[in-house]
Amino acid sequence: MSRTHGSAIGIESLEYHRRPPRGKLEITPTKPCATQRDLTLAYSPGVAEPCLAIHDHPEDIYEYTAKGNLVAVISNGTAVLGLGNIGAAAGKPVMEGKALLFKRFADVDSIDIELATEDPDAFIAAVKLMEPSFGGINLEDIKAPECFYIEEQLRAAMHIPVMHDDQHGTAIISGAALLNACELVGKRLSEVRIVINGAGASAIACANFYVALGARRENIILCDSKGVIYKGRVAGMNAYKEAFAVDTPLRTLEQAIAGADVFVGLSVAGVVTPEMVKTMAARPIIFAMANPDPEIGYDEAKAARPDAIVATGRSDYPNQVNNVLGFPFIFRGALDVRATQINEAMKIAAAHALAALARQDVPDEVVKAYGLERLSFGPEYLIPKPLDPRVLLWEAPAVAQAAMDSDVARVRIDMATYRQQLEARLGKSREMMRIIYNKAAGEPKRIVLAEGEHEKIIRAARQLVDEGIAHPILLGDAAVINQKARELKLDLTGIRTLDPKTSPDRDRYINYIYALRQRKGVTMVEARELVANPNYFAAVMVALGEADGMISGLSLHYPDVMRPALRIIGTSNGNRIAAGVYMVTLKDRVLFFADTTVNIDVDAEKLAEIALLTADLVRQFDVEPRIAMLSFSSFGSTRHPRSEMVRQAVEIARRRAPHLHIEGELMADTALSEELLRDYPFNVLGQPANVLIFPNLEAGNIAYKLMRELASAEVVGPILIGMRKPVHVLQRGDSVRSIVNLAALAVVEAQRLDSANKPEPGASFGEAAWSVIRT
Repeated sequence: MSRTHGSAIGIESLEYHRRPPRGKLEITPTKPCATQRDLTLAYSPGVAEPCLAIHDHPEDIYEYTAKGNLVAVISNGTAVLGLGNIGAAAGKPVMEGKALLFKRFADVDSIDIELATEDPDAFIAAVKLMEPSFGGINLEDIKAPECFYIEEQLRAAMHIPVMHDDQHGTAIISGAALLNACELVGKRLSEVRIVINGAGASAIACANFYVALGARRENIILCDSKGVIYKGRVAGMNAYKEAFAVDTPLRTLEQAIAGADVFVGLSVAGVVTPEMVKTMAARPIIFAMANPDPEIGYDEAKAARPDAIVATGRSDYPNQVNNVLGFPFIFRGALDVRATQINEAMKIAAAHALAALARQDVPDEVVKAYGLERLSFGPEYLIPKPLDPRVLLWEAPAVAQAAMDSDVARVRIDMATYRQQLEARLGKSREMMRIIYNKAAGEPKRIVLAEGEHEKIIRAARQLVDEGIAHPILLGDAAVINQKARELKLDLTGIRTLDPKTSPDRDRYINYIYALRQRKGVTMVEARELVANPNYFAAVMVALGEADGMISGLSLHYPDVMRPALRIIGTSNGNRIAAGVYMVTLKDRVLFFADTTVNIDVDAEKLAEIALLTADLVRQFDVEPRIAMLSFSSFGSTRHPRSEMVRQAVEIARRRAPHLHIEGELMADTALSEELLRDYPFNVLGQPANVLIFPNLEAGNIAYKLMRELASAEVVGPILIGMRKPVHVLQRGDSVRSIVNLAALAVVEAQRLDSANKPEPGASFGEAAWSVIRT
């Protein structure tokens, strides 16, 4: 951090912080407070009950208050990074920012507290008195060596997690990067020679942590502004530096860095020259982490040593060592098991979790967020990006497990359940899709992916196998698929590839198409042409029961996928139509919108059918459907043929499913408002609707897109319903996550299909074809 006064970014930052409401934080109630009864529960007299419960059983404070999800960010402003000792008040914007990051990345509530004292004992006394209020203490921007003493005393005295992030955050994140860098250069951490420039809080913490990870203390040389910290040195020494004093004739950074395998900079800009870097060992590792300007620039270091792996503290270069990869998730894991401290085992677990995550395939949304084409493990991607939502799912469980294993956790949790709870914190759509993933993993099915040569499809197939969701089949040239997998560093184990052009089933599929479509204008020559189309080939596989579902459309227009699916697979028994549904998730509710993609013109019968099909889908998510048939009228308030059509659709649906909670016609605001629904006491919904059936395609399509753009809703879909076998159509440019979501849905649908609906094993193409025609 450095002064930006007068610059464009400086002016923008001042306006960002000044804009009402001032600062970056506010308090938001989590319980209703709209009625007199709410007031009596929230405060007097009802609040007396939780008070007495906590008095009788102190641990109940975690049950009846926010303590278990509340961290204090506490500073005295004596070492605000890059700005120095600017005082408690001037450091408040940084502490507010830290609290914001806790919430944004790990859903941890946080309050910043600035203490106007430079007396370590006064600081310690103040923090100790806060223990009843907070579940954890994040110490921030306290100068060395006082910060060591303060943290040591507080950890010994308090029974909640205390961590000085300036020390341990940098150590953990750079430690993860160091583990992966050593792997890439083929060196053992126990054998590398490490030079650390800087002897403040973060530098000494890094040295200690690298030893905990496996480095040898005797292989580490620490330097400060006076040069090498060696045995017998007197000037500028303290007990913490003395612990790393080495018996060496080396006296300067330039001398120390010669022949070193690793350089770690936590000092000031420009202290390392290209000439110094050239003297390092083969394939050197250079972590120049002074901020905002490193000890040597990324480009400078790479120009001097093209074989080097380089990391900095900057976001505009690869391998940014950013503490936000650590503290939110470490405290998340510690809080969730009510740990009494954050110990070395938990920090080591965090570093190994980050290192392991960096070796996984990177989601499209992360790559897109950074404006890149691709990210994969290697010299320019050592550690995950801060905006990668998977960090929460990897790091917090690792920390929680380590707390339990090292006996500092006061509660024990089931890790599988815990990961699902963490996923729910990332958004309702992830929570809902986890239900589908779990069902799919119970009985994986064969899903054919028609665009098997596409990079995203290959990545999705790998994830389907890794999650145990499906047995993917990739259609395409095996040589092309294998080459792309090698480029992506993905293993194709568990993934079947099949080329429609050379498949031994080709002639059988041609005859199948001809038998099925010969009275619809398809000749044998045309059948031969159609089977070369991967979408027709995939559709035949599904129709014959040789695959359980199909996914396509990533690089095609919607009709180009729908047409083969409808012609070969067809709609399910008794249905005239298929329809498209989007699951639309907001912070506090999940809605299903239909029809959004298929039927331009509908009548009352089709609307009723769409409603019934959507209800079946919603139940797959373990949700009881409450369906609102939408119009511009509520219960006859406006008489018009279009609103009458919706009313008729409700009557048809009720005749076909008498126990279904379906109502209409309804205006959208009425359908979604408990208060407005009270004006119609006869309505059968009971609660606001969770399924919205739109009166036409235009309305449904426009509505879900408005929700996505204006309300920042997450959408999953389009989910195709009404087909005889599972078929899902991707949108052009869909992410890997979207592909996996729809494949998981296809598996769950296949699980539910009546076995009688499948062709008998060994049935001839003619029998199978006539079976399709009959249904």
